[in-house]
Amino acid sequence: MSHVFRSGFIASCLVLAACSGGGPSDPAPSDPPAPPPPPSSAAISPSFETTSSTARFLAKAGFGARAADINRLTGTEASDWVLDQFNTEPSLITPGMRAYHGGLIADRDQPAAGLVYGLAPTLTWWTNAIHGEDQLRQRVAFALSQILVTSRRDPVLDFHPEAMAYYMDVLNENAFGNYRDLLEDVTYSPAMGVYLTYRGNQKADPETGRMPDENYAREILQLFTVGLVELNPDGTPVVSGGQARELFDNDDITGLARVFTGLNLEFNRDEERSYYDRPMQVYPYNHSEQAKSFLGLTIPANTPAEESIDQALDHIMAHPNVGPFVSRQLIQRLVTSNPDVDYVERVSRAFDTGQFTLPNGVRVGDGRKGDMQATISAILFDPDAEPDNALGRNDFGKIREPVLRFIHWARAFEVNARQPELVWDIWDTSSPESLSQGPFLSPSVFNFYRPGYVPPRTEAGDRGMTVPEMQIVNATSTVGYVNFMTYFVARREGEWGHQEMIDFIGQGYPVDETAAPRAYVAGYETEMALAHAPEDLADHLNALLVEGQMTNTTRQIVIDAVNNIPLDDPNDQDARRYRVEMAVMITMTSTDYLVQR
Repeated sequence: MSHVFRSGFIASCLVLAACSGGGPSDPAPSDPPAPPPPPSSAAISPSFETTSSTARFLAKAGFGARAADINRLTGTEASDWVLDQFNTEPSLITPGMRAYHGGLIADRDQPAAGLVYGLAPTLTWWTNAIHGEDQLRQRVAFALSQILVTSRRDPVLDFHPEAMAYYMDVLNENAFGNYRDLLEDVTYSPAMGVYLTYRGNQKADPETGRMPDENYAREILQLFTVGLVELNPDGTPVVSGGQARELFDNDDITGLARVFTGLNLEFNRDEERSYYDRPMQVYPYNHSEQAKSFLGLTIPANTPAEESIDQALDHIMAHPNVGPFVSRQLIQRLVTSNPDVDYVERVSRAFDTGQFTLPNGVRVGDGRKGDMQATISAILFDPDAEPDNALGRNDFGKIREPVLRFIHWARAFEVNARQPELVWDIWDTSSPESLSQGPFLSPSVFNFYRPGYVPPRTEAGDRGMTVPEMQIVNATSTVGYVNFMTYFVARREGEWGHQEMIDFIGQGYPVDETAAPRAYVAGYETEMALAHAPEDLADHLNALLVEGQMTNTTRQIVIDAVNNIPLDDPNDQDARRYRVEMAVMITMTSTDYLVQR
């Protein structure tokens, strides 16, 4: 595709994106009829009752639906799908990362491995997110990665990607476990130890004035578990004398910091393995023997390190703030940016009791506080999250995160994304000129956006609504998203550059010269067959991308734009594809799509 074509295409989409979308007075077309449900004596969950409600549920519980998913699941029980997801084998990062290096970490010294060595965990993550069948686990782990943040921006973690791979797998393996166990695995993970600077943390030395590093002690409280102020069960601050009650002071941080002394890499290792792809271990002579007091708990002097960590994590986990604090953020990442307080309280109750009953009557959760299966189920099956209850509410939903939009496109059009290293544009998508967000590429421990962000000078801000994703929305990032998606939506087979081929082959990297030109190229076979019928194409994209919520205004913009592209010869494949690409771009830059309901 020529640069002139690309520029014109981008400009058209920018204008159309600004004009598309509607409001409450511009209703979406009626829901397309669902295929008849299979015979069953059980009641059907409303979540999978229609094609649109099925697609909307899968958008919350995964990275976006494929047409085959919608057709297969509509008319079945959403509860059964969730239970099946709980039992699906996880798509892990470490095996994929090692595959990039022939199974030996030492291969990073070879040019071919060095080309993708530091990127291997991120590249494997893209493949798992797009192709993995464990969609609910992948989506929850991604949500957790935005709460318990580590980032490849740390130079040590960039140089030791096996630490990031191990950390990603900690999130994957604990996504359906217990939050207390997750906290323990995170605490012992080398990636967090490096990122929050407590790896090698030593006890105080009065002679030199050395004090234990306080980074992790501060952030495990402030960001990972309880927050800064006392909370009600519904997530609202407890107010006393007109002020929120602060939970801890620096004395608490100093006391807790002593707990996390003595942790370091396991240096007594098999030489074939890295220091970074296993839990840290305790070196007792570096662990503080002093008493450790915080949040009303005192761990006695001379308590061993492992026992100190266990007592500290148990005490933190028992705090009443953990349920509402974690539950609200998980709701934000999966369902809605500004959840009602009663929604938060119901999910927090499931978190605290460790149990939830699915619509089909099956009880999930083992009864321990922090059970993730109970919490996730409560989030997805809450009455507020039910698709039909969310429709028509302008205070409900979330801005689709840019990473989610891109993965949704790749899944919806069944893109071959199994060789992400061949596509330079996704090596780092965190720039505002790209997606303004990237997996495990946060600029700080505070993620790309704060959960309490209220966008100023907006209608949502005037109403005091939290919309975290708006923190990365600006003039640059808006154009960056359109340009980024234009490149991929309009990317055609054979456009894989000659220079890329030279660079990969020149460093000895194995490249299938037949498969490489098809990497991240959408075939659009179904859509091309509809290119002659703009109305049918618009309705198809409405069902596939917008979950049946495309407004009449946006639908007409798509139809008019497609009609404006001549198709004099029905066999003109270039014209048919151009029509499809325009329709997809208009849909994915419309407010109908950008706001997940």
